[in-house]
Amino acid sequence: MMRTVEAILVIAILASAFAIGSLLTALPSPRQVSSINLEELSLTTLQTLDQNNELNQIVFKSNVAASWGSLQTALQASLPSNILYNFSVYNIANNGQYTLLNTFSNTNTGLGTNSKTASIVVPSSNITFSFTPQKIPRTLYILNCSDANGWWITGYTGQTLASNLQSLLSPYFNRTVMVQNTAQLGQILNGTSLQGETVKNATVINTFGEAVPIPAGYYSSNNIGYDTNSQDTYHYARYPYMLGLRAYQYNWTWVSIVGWPFYYVSNTALLSGKQNGWGIYGMNMTATYGFEAFLEGLNNQGYSYAQSSTNSIGVVNLTASALVSCNYYGIYPSQYQTSTRALNINNTFGLTATSAVFNPVQVSGVTWLAAATYKHNGGGAFTAIGLTRIPDIRIPALALLMYYHPTLYAAASTSSSSTRLVVLQLGLQGGG
Repeated sequence: MMRTVEAILVIAILASAFAIGSLLTALPSPRQVSSINLEELSLTTLQTLDQNNELNQIVFKSNVAASWGSLQTALQASLPSNILYNFSVYNIANNGQYTLLNTFSNTNTGLGTNSKTASIVVPSSNITFSFTPQKIPRTLYILNCSDANGWWITGYTGQTLASNLQSLLSPYFNRTVMVQNTAQLGQILNGTSLQGETVKNATVINTFGEAVPIPAGYYSSNNIGYDTNSQDTYHYARYPYMLGLRAYQYNWTWVSIVGWPFYYVSNTALLSGKQNGWGIYGMNMTATYGFEAFLEGLNNQGYSYAQSSTNSIGVVNLTASALVSCNYYGIYPSQYQTSTRALNINNTFGLTATSAVFNPVQVSGVTWLAAATYKHNGGGAFTAIGLTRIPDIRIPALALLMYYHPTLYAAASTSSSSTRLVVLQLGLQGGG
């Protein structure tokens, strides 16, 4: 019985000692247990105000008291009641000098030595930025022939594609000339300028897909535009040979925007009674012989009547270099395309594949490219976009920019005094 009483007394004494100790112990304040990170709070507050667009709308109205008053109200509502602040706005001049525009605070006694500061730069809402491209020192010819029809450009005409390509690419070239009809095409093929431009070292874009416009002088000239000695009906394969020869002689980069290049020749007047088998008149088929003939001409070799080949390799994806160029030039085609006319002409006909737009595809040990520029070792180049229809003009535009790689120069801001530095200094009441 005595032991039970002793145990009860011991428990009572210990409980009393714990209670008295708890009352006498000085616990840390909540601020010390979980202190406020003033620097993070300052930056977060500025970012929140900037996200709500309040800073942008107000800091550029340095003389409007009501606007600054609304900003002070918003700032006060964003901060805990025990926070002291100084808010300042500076103009950043073009020469890098800072000028104080306005400042306000909720204290006259200072923020103490433990205060923290954060700042952000706020651009004006009406600021504009632009880029000036480096000019490619070439004439850009775009075939816009009114007397020709296209093929494999479903949903478009050569003329509408020409207009779109002009808008997309003309800022990058030294001069852009629209070739309005086949007569003008014959003129530049003969080395004569249309508008005083430089004919040699030019880039020629054929917007008519698998067809290519043919001028009257080439249409009617044996061994120039056609060959009566061909083994079958594809006599006009001789004309793409002359195009390849001109690309070699004039150091042209010839661009085929989609499909099997040079599969047809087109002249709506001279070939008015001819159709390509699908009801499109003004066209005559060269089949697979036309492209092979072009490559022979580009290689500056003799003409022979032979077939070319392409391959349907299915879905292809942009190369890493192409993705970088997309971001650099602001041209964003789909990263995945379908190729039914891929080429395998690397290291043949004196050509070397450069600036591949899509990753190569291996088929039975053979490498096929859906889109690339092939540079000839003696002069001239050929850009082939072997995708299925419908044409995407962003792809040939991207291919050319990857090949020439002009630099973009950032232009100066068009708005003066268009940048503000906003500084928010925070302290705690009683913070010392």
